[in-house]
This record gives sequence, structure tokens and C-alpha cells, in this order.
Amino acid sequence: MAAAPAPAVLSGTGARPASAAMIWGALAVVYVVWGSTYLAIRVVVEAQIPPMLGMAARFLTAALLLAAFLVIRSGAGRLRVTGRELLGAGVVGLLLLAFGNGAVAIAEQTVPSGLAALLVAAVPLWLMLLRVGGGERPRLLTWVGVLIGFAGAALLSVSGGDTSAKPLSVAILVLGTISWAAGSRFSPRLGLPRDPLVATVYEMAIGGTAMILLGVVRGEPGRLQLGAIETKGWIALVYLVVFGSLLAYSAYSYLLANAPISLIGTYAYVNPVVAVLLGWLILNEHVTTTIMLGGLVVVVGVALVVTAERRPQVPTVTPESTSTPADR
Repeated sequence: MAAAPAPAVLSGTGARPASAAMIWGALAVVYVVWGSTYLAIRVVVEAQIPPMLGMAARFLTAALLLAAFLVIRSGAGRLRVTGRELLGAGVVGLLLLAFGNGAVAIAEQTVPSGLAALLVAAVPLWLMLLRVGGGERPRLLTWVGVLIGFAGAALLSVSGGDTSAKPLSVAILVLGTISWAAGSRFSPRLGLPRDPLVATVYEMAIGGTAMILLGVVRGEPGRLQLGAIETKGWIALVYLVVFGSLLAYSAYSYLLANAPISLIGTYAYVNPVVAVLLGWLILNEHVTTTIMLGGLVVVVGVALVVTAERRPQVPTVTPESTSTPADR
């Protein structure tokens, strides 16, 4: 098990110090649930729900439900934030949700869900480049793990052979992964609300609102026909709200506040494996030897990154290392 950073108390929440079990529990949720959201998003857009409006409904609904839960549990005061915290949450909401998740939804109109997950596997590589650009020097083993994981994802993509993906959709998806990586990387420096759940509320609310505006710019309201939406689309949307947003997004916010970013980024290696397996189980997609080999390579890459993060770092204490960012 990879060591978590020195126990960090989520100030203002009354939460216990972060433990390895809590961090790995949250990581498991992100690994599995987010792997399934690619399939759910694909179902949503195939069911005649416009991508940006559908994802806006997903995140705004989740934000309202989470805010209501926090108010009932702790009172309205728990949602009080400063102007700087609101601005930070807004920036993260735009980078992770409006531009990151929104790009996935738009791309999946032509890009199969499994291939989309494979392309998102580039996130840790972008994170690594951002770390190097910021003056950090990751361990050699971390570099090796990232590159091996990316190679495994590439091997999986070669095995797909699906030609329905349009080049523009692929380009949009790549830009979305860069936006997601930037939001994840810089969120600790943006002065986000110290309570990860509160940060999640504002990120989803602001990101969802931005998605509505982007949807309007794309002309999606004119294409929305509620009567034409298939039942499976509504079911998939509910799944995205409850599991993809409330559960997994909150878990990711918690990880950004308490775990090393290179460890968090390993979810992008596991999600494609989950997506491929779900395609096989639910859509009866054929799983080839190449896909199985690619999945094994991905797991090896994750194991190397985890091993690198487990080794003690040279003691360094900076304000950034103790901040509590929000997330996706």
C-alpha cells in the first residue's frame, strides 16, 4: 500500500486525519466508478440528450443534493466561503468539469466509451510534464511507471480498431485531458475551501452553470427533445449524478486534498481497464488477447508509480503541501 502524505486534518470539517485506508478507499471508488462513467456518458449522448446540457444537469443536480445534505447535517454556515475560495472553486470547476468532463461528453458522440477512456489515460503524462515544468524532479521509477502505463493504454487503443471516432472529437478529448490535468495539478494553489465537500459543491455548481452556457453557444437547447429521450438515457443520467458525481467526484476531491498527485493520476490507467471490461460484460464486446495484454501492462505501470510514491521523500514542507484543494 502506498504511503499517504503526513496525516492532514481537513480543517473546519471536524474530520479525522487522513489515513491510508481512507485514501485507498477513495482511490478504489475513483478507479471503479469513474471507469464505468465512460459507458454511462456514451449511453446518455446516444439517448438523444445533448452532451453539455446533459452533463450540466448531472453536476447541478449533484451540487444541489450535496449542498442540501451538508446544510441538514451541519447548518447553512458550513457552505460559507470567502471570495477567494469561491474564485478558486470556480477555476477548478471550469478546468475539470466544463472543459474536462464536457470534452469527454462531446467527444463520445462519435468516440466509443472504451476508446475515450484510453485517450484519457494520457492525463498522468500531462501531469508529469506540468510537474517538471514547475521545477519538480519526479523519481525515475515514477517516470518509468507513467510511460509503461501510457504504453499499455496505447496497446489497448490499437486493439480497438473502431473507425467511428472523428479526428475533431479526438482532438477535443485530448484538449479536455490537458484541461483536467491542469486543474488537478494547480488546484492546491488556488485557495479552495478547506472542506473538500464544500469545495465540491461550488465546483459542480459553477462548472455545471458554465456547461449550460457552453451548451447554449453550441445550439443544444434547440436539439433537446425531452419526449425523444430513451429510458436508458435517464437511467444513465441518474447513475452519473449519484455515483459519478456525488460519490466519485467527492472521493476525488478528498484525494486531491490528501494524496500525492502522481498517485491520484493512476486512476487514468485503471479506468480504461474497467471501461473495456464493462463493454465486454454489458455490450458483449469482444475481448482479445491484445486487450488482455494491454490491461496487464497498465496494471504494471500503476504498480510502479505506487511503489515510487511509497518510498520516503526528502523531508520538505511547503505551504502547498498542506493545502486542501477541491476536485473534478
